Amino acid sequence: MKKNYYLSPYIMSFLLLQILLSFKVYAGTTGKLTGKVADAISNEPLIGTNVVVVGTNLGAAADIQGNYFILNIPPGTYQVKATQIGYSPTTINNVKISVDQTTRIDIKLGEQVVQLQNVVVTSTRGFVQKDLTSTEEKISGDQISMLPVEDVNAVVNLQAGVVDGHFRGGRIGEVKYLVDGVSVNDVYSGSSTLEADVSSIQELQVLTGTFNAEYGEALSGVVNQVTKIAGEKYSGRISIYSGDYFTPRSNVFPNLNKLRPKDVYNFQGNLSGPVPGIGDFLKFFVSGRYLNDNGYIYGQRKFNPSDSSNFSNSDPSKWYVGATGDNAYVPMNSSKTLTLQGKLAINVGSGKGIVFNGLYQNNDYKVYDHMFRLDPDGDYNYYQKSFLGSASYTHLFNSKSFLDFLGSAFLSDYKQYVYQDPLDPRYVNPQRFSDVGGPAFYTGGTQNWHFLHNTNTYTGKIDYTSQITNVHEIKTGFEYDYHTLNYQDIQTIVDASTGFKPALPPLGSFDYNIYKNHPYQLAAYLQDKIELEYLIVNVGIRYDLFQPDALVLSDPNNIAELDNYTPPYPGQYFYKASVKSQVSPRLGISYPISDKGAVHISYGHFFQIPPFDYLYRNPNFRIPLSNDVNPISQNTIGNADLKPQQTVMYEIGLQQEIFTNFGINVTTYYKDIRNLLGVELFLKNNSKRFAKFINTDYGSVTGITLSFEKRFSDGFSANLDYTYQVAKGDASDPNDAFNKAQTTPPVQANKMLVPLDWDRRHSLNLTASTGELENYLISMVARLGSGLPYTPSFQQTNTGIENSSNKPAFFNVDVYLTKYLKLMGFNLSVFAKIYNLFDTANEDNVFTDTGRAGYTLQLTQPQAAPRGVNTLAQFYTRPDFYSSPRQIIIGAQIDF
Repeated sequence: MKKNYYLSPYIMSFLLLQILLSFKVYAGTTGKLTGKVADAISNEPLIGTNVVVVGTNLGAAADIQGNYFILNIPPGTYQVKATQIGYSPTTINNVKISVDQTTRIDIKLGEQVVQLQNVVVTSTRGFVQKDLTSTEEKISGDQISMLPVEDVNAVVNLQAGVVDGHFRGGRIGEVKYLVDGVSVNDVYSGSSTLEADVSSIQELQVLTGTFNAEYGEALSGVVNQVTKIAGEKYSGRISIYSGDYFTPRSNVFPNLNKLRPKDVYNFQGNLSGPVPGIGDFLKFFVSGRYLNDNGYIYGQRKFNPSDSSNFSNSDPSKWYVGATGDNAYVPMNSSKTLTLQGKLAINVGSGKGIVFNGLYQNNDYKVYDHMFRLDPDGDYNYYQKSFLGSASYTHLFNSKSFLDFLGSAFLSDYKQYVYQDPLDPRYVNPQRFSDVGGPAFYTGGTQNWHFLHNTNTYTGKIDYTSQITNVHEIKTGFEYDYHTLNYQDIQTIVDASTGFKPALPPLGSFDYNIYKNHPYQLAAYLQDKIELEYLIVNVGIRYDLFQPDALVLSDPNNIAELDNYTPPYPGQYFYKASVKSQVSPRLGISYPISDKGAVHISYGHFFQIPPFDYLYRNPNFRIPLSNDVNPISQNTIGNADLKPQQTVMYEIGLQQEIFTNFGINVTTYYKDIRNLLGVELFLKNNSKRFAKFINTDYGSVTGITLSFEKRFSDGFSANLDYTYQVAKGDASDPNDAFNKAQTTPPVQANKMLVPLDWDRRHSLNLTASTGELENYLISMVARLGSGLPYTPSFQQTNTGIENSSNKPAFFNVDVYLTKYLKLMGFNLSVFAKIYNLFDTANEDNVFTDTGRAGYTLQLTQPQAAPRGVNTLAQFYTRPDFYSSPRQIIIGAQIDF
């Protein structure tokens, strides 16, 4: 088979993008500065005062009432300078700008009595963000650097209302992930496949509540990763570390009783500044990271995939064990990740100029499969590569109005196989898996399926923002997304019909699927931010449209008739999927009850197209009649006529500053979730059950969050948040009804709401830091949560209603120790991070007959010994049922 080369199309697409699309929006990546300039004695407005953001070309002049507005400021901490003839220039330090928020700085100017006298003031930002109309967290890059975290997901999971990537009780895939305002969700899976390196992030914006009309294609939340901009001066950072997982629980986690620093290692760095020789006309920012993590679950290579054994004799002494492995320990949940980013800023025009941006990530990883513990080389390898290319230009009409243009390309490529070539001679007959019997590890064999999908999303967008009056900021925009989806799955055939040599099935059969689709989406929105002294209102409306570009099987009961044809099928069996659209209103209100408190109320409708996998799955509509084990994807058919999933959200919250450097935040919320994906069941030839995806599932979520924050002062800071949440629905998994129908005896699908699999009723997060910022720092993250639900059962028969019992509680503590030093004029730090400090055996999964991860009643039941090389106790020891054990890493960082 011809090899697929991945990087070349990415480079070609990026080059084409730079030629054809010279514009990009920074929607959702900038903030606003506003205030009033007045005489320090008379308090009269000072008309025409120049207010500038130092280090940028952004500024404004005060109007007749002394008011000024500066829009389109990237997040960060700035100096703001005000100048007026006859008055002393005034500089305000430590002015913090955040994404989508208004920072207000009122300025008092005194008459100039000494020539060139400059007044310097330090801004102190209050706890209460008065224009915050829904739940939103902003974590700066400096804050992230003080935490024991390695990636964006770790930071996100620390936010109130988030449970292992589930935002306020929603399913995985209901969150939109952005990098610099551009979506990085793979439309095939619905999940994010690209994230910025945490050391490159300027600000991380996490929206868990309702959000403005400019954000679409999300049901539960938005994560916006705003990366650093090219700097005016040269600066950089280099960081390295190594470490390993270490635990005395060798019965569960073999090969972790010694520290091996080469098992986990990391290299990362960044550099920013002007391109030499041309002043500030051209600036750059580049960063890179390589992380190798062997993981914490090891198999043992007792068998090679080509090995075969015979355990059919009732006398174990006559068994044949064909083991040729070297008995080496092999990582089975490892990952190797390379991340590269580059920005190039050209200083032209009156705005931010033109910015070219590229972000590339390559992740090779393994997912542990318990059956392959003694045959680790026979299990799948996974490969995910993603690339985001964009260019940007912002046109400023004046200090109150600007226009953004967007052009971007996001490419995602996923591969899953054992060997790259489907005809690789190392593939063997899957009957090798049948060599063993009962609860026994495989003693040879290979996974013979290949899953490949490549999605390209090209986006064009225009946004216009204008402060049309002192009260109204209008924002409107239009977006077009064009998708190219290429999918392929193949099962390598190795049996008597092929002479036990690898061969490909016929194209169009159930085990050889190929499709290519070109759906597109349109969206438009209008929103108004109304800022009065006593009230702030965010009101908006959004329109979304989706064209699926596919045919739908009219009557799945006739699916057997398609076996008489080869694709393309006769048209009478299909109809064209219809265009889907929705109008979504959004409303948020903030009412300041004092200068130290504000109440907000918000409401909104949200729209999301299901992941494309559910629309286009099994395009040949072949359902095998064999009862042999097949991927579930071969027993379900897609439905390109699925309706959008919909959520209606409500929330009410309070921000309150208690006293200096202390504040609280209380929010209660409700979500009504409809048109979630489920399946409808059918029979082929009255014998083989299969399913079609439909909109049938429903859910609802209620919750309350309570947060306490103590800002860094007197060498200490802390943040404590508690969430109580009830997340119920009629199914946690779209395939739920099909899976239940496959059990013996079959189980009826739910007709009532039950706790969802991720329904953690109680969650408590604590982050704390102490130290002297130029000497040392100690930070800690502690998490405590009630156990997730599970369905009790015994010997495959449910003994209680679905998700009526709970797993043990979750508890984890991570620490970060840093010592700051000076070395030859550079800032050097040495650090240690310890994840799962107390090596807590958190039980992420359990045996459903005991509710525990370390014990099952199967060990007490009379049964035949496994037909294999393992004991029952070995088979029922499940390292994948536990969270990761203690991990220790030590490293150093230098800033210059």
